[in-house]
Formats: sequence, structure tokens, C-alpha cells
Amino acid sequence: MSFNRLEQINGFHKLPPDNRKWLQTIAGIHGFSFQQQRLLVEYSQDLYCWDMGGLDQFYRPDIIGNTAGKQAAAKIFSQLKSGYEALKHGPKQYENGPAVSTAEQPFPRERMVKTSLQGAIMGFCPVASEKTRCCNLKTLDAVQQCGFGCSYCSIQSFYHNSQVRFIRDLDRHLAGLDLDPDTPMHIGTGQSSDSLMWGNRFGLLDTLTRFAENHPGVVLEMKSKSSRIDYFLTHPPPFNMVFTWSLNTPEVITAEEKGTASLEQRIQSARRLADAGIPVGFHFHPMVWYDGWEAGYRAIVSRLTDTFSPDEVVMVSIGTLTFIKPVIRRIRERMARTRILQMPMTDCAGKLSYPFEIKKALFSTLFQAFPDNWKSSVFFYMCMEDVKLWEPVFGRSYPSNDAFEQDMIQAYLKKIHAIRHNPPAV
Repeated sequence: MSFNRLEQINGFHKLPPDNRKWLQTIAGIHGFSFQQQRLLVEYSQDLYCWDMGGLDQFYRPDIIGNTAGKQAAAKIFSQLKSGYEALKHGPKQYENGPAVSTAEQPFPRERMVKTSLQGAIMGFCPVASEKTRCCNLKTLDAVQQCGFGCSYCSIQSFYHNSQVRFIRDLDRHLAGLDLDPDTPMHIGTGQSSDSLMWGNRFGLLDTLTRFAENHPGVVLEMKSKSSRIDYFLTHPPPFNMVFTWSLNTPEVITAEEKGTASLEQRIQSARRLADAGIPVGFHFHPMVWYDGWEAGYRAIVSRLTDTFSPDEVVMVSIGTLTFIKPVIRRIRERMARTRILQMPMTDCAGKLSYPFEIKKALFSTLFQAFPDNWKSSVFFYMCMEDVKLWEPVFGRSYPSNDAFEQDMIQAYLKKIHAIRHNPPAV
């Protein structure tokens, strides 16, 4: 029938045969519009990824009564949409996931290649926006594409192939940067790939270490979900290299951060570097709203405060899931078993994220779990979040991104100099 155009909709052919047959049947019965059919395919994709059955569980044709045509189709569509949204807007359930892995998954060497630089070696945070409070992070994109399988990853939407590309002649490109030695700068290496998972492949860490040594006014941040710190245990980094780990609860790591180091491995890696007098930090990003999140994130805070002195930690950042539409499309296209899109979403500076009140609850709960000596010694901040969240969460805010950037850099430099000259007692 002409009104059944499901075959033309992206994602339809990836659905299980039973789902496809059912959608074709009800589309034929009710004459849904193309837009309604497109949304029903999208809902079906999500339910498959969430392992929560199909739309047929919500289908009750008796609600039509004596109506027919478009009015009847609208009633049935509304019924299916309401059932889907009831699941989407509730907190996730992660309790039935497999056991947490104890080792990172290796990445095939044949998929690691060297490539010529296209464009500039240094750029700006890819999600920077004047509509949210941003630290104006600069980025070194020395490696393009990540080898981990995080379900929410945006990197996989920026780079559309399975190769991991290492920039050829990285030393030369870095030497060509015109950096003012009198202007402190915060540069991150973990925006286009994980900073540590590749080790010293193609001399990557050798080159980044030399760059940090040559630019003492730069705070070079190595951000990771890996436990690969062996290089820096035998090659002590310069004082201005800061090593940070993204942390999440075991439930989220198991379900949504495939192939990464476990929570305990990440914390122990940071502990080993801190024992060597090397500055460390932590990112609670993305925090995920699920059934049991409060206890899960409080447990991580307790683990950190038992394991580290605040004098050893440069920063703690907080943030949550924020999507652009191409990333959501890529997640659906992969049809992987993930519940990451099972969440209420609202517009946030042109992107999609949790509603304000959920974010406020997530961030406030986490921040309040830290003791006062951490709050006074460690630089806490929110990454790319609504300006209006700062006061209710931290009791402070910044008038501009530039003011935020300057305060952050000065706090970082003060802490790493203190660690260098007065290393914490082991």
C-alpha cells in the first residue's frame, strides 16, 4: 500500500523480522502517515537497544471505538508513543548486566595507521558554546578515533571509519605552534581519542612529553579511561602534565563503557601516579541517571576520599549526557544493546540533555558527598553545563567563559606547583 512506506525509512531493515512484520501490519491497518511511521521505527529501534520488547506490548486497538481513518490512526499512534515515552522517561535499570570486566580489550594493531595532518593540530573543544559555561579548552588532536566502545561516544560521529589515525610528523606540527610563553594555557589531548590507551605507539607519548617540557606555561591534560600508565612510571613526566580519569559507577562502566578499564583499575592507576608525585584529577562525566545512581556515585566519592589526599588532586569535573542529533542517529544505527538513550531529554543550548532538575539533583548529590577539605583544596567545575546550575550546585559562578578559564588555569598551576615542590607523603 502507498501509505506503508516503512521500507524507505533508515533503520527499518535492521530491526528483527518479527518487529518489521508487526510494523508493516499495523501500518497497513491504520494508514499511518510517513512521519508517524518514521517515529514508530525510531521507537522500535530504541526498545530493541534497551532490550525492552517491541511496540506491540502497548497496542490496544479497542481504544479506537467507532472512529476511523486519520482520527483512529492518531489514537493508536498516541497510544504507542505514550507507552514508549513511559519507559524512556523513567530511570534506567542496570541490575541485570554482566559482571564488570577486569581488563581492557586490546585494539587490533592493523587498524592503527599514520596519516598526514588535515587542518590544524590544535583546535578548540568541539562542543564549546557561549550558551553554557565553558572553560575555553584548547585541544591537541594527535590521534583521531578511539578504540573503546562507549555507547554515548561523540568521537565515533566525528570520525566515520574504523581506523585509528596517528598524525605523522607530530613533533614538527607541535613545534610550529605559535604559543605565547607568558600566557598560561590549558590543553587537552583526550577530545579526539583516549590519551593513554595507545601507550607510546608511534612515539606518541615521547612527543607529547617533549611538548610539555618545552612549554612550561601550558597545562597539558591527559584524559583517559585506560589503566595504561607503564610509560610514565619509567619516564617521569614534566610537572605540567596532569593525568585525569573519567569515572563512573561499575553498573555504567559495564553497560555503557565497553572495553575500558574497570573503576578500580582507573583509581589504582591514578594512585600509582600520585605516589610518584604526579598531579591527577577526575571527571564524573557523564553522570547517568539510573535506578540506584545516588548510592553508586556516593560510593565512588567515598573510594576517592579514602584513597587520595585533596593535596594530590588538581581538579574534579562534573557533567552529564549531552547529545547532538548526529550522535543519536549513530547510536541508533549501531543497534547495539545499550540503554543510554533511555532518558528524558530536553533542549540544552541546541543539544539534548537531561532536564534541569535532574541535572541539579545529580550534580548537587555528588558535590555534597565530598568533604569540606576537598571543596576548599580541589578545583571543582561543571563541564559544558547551564550557567544557572553553578550557584545551586557550587554556590559560585562566573560572569563569562574567559573568567572561568582564567580561574581554572591559575588554580591548576598553583596546585601542580605545590605538588612538585611539596609532594604528598606516601
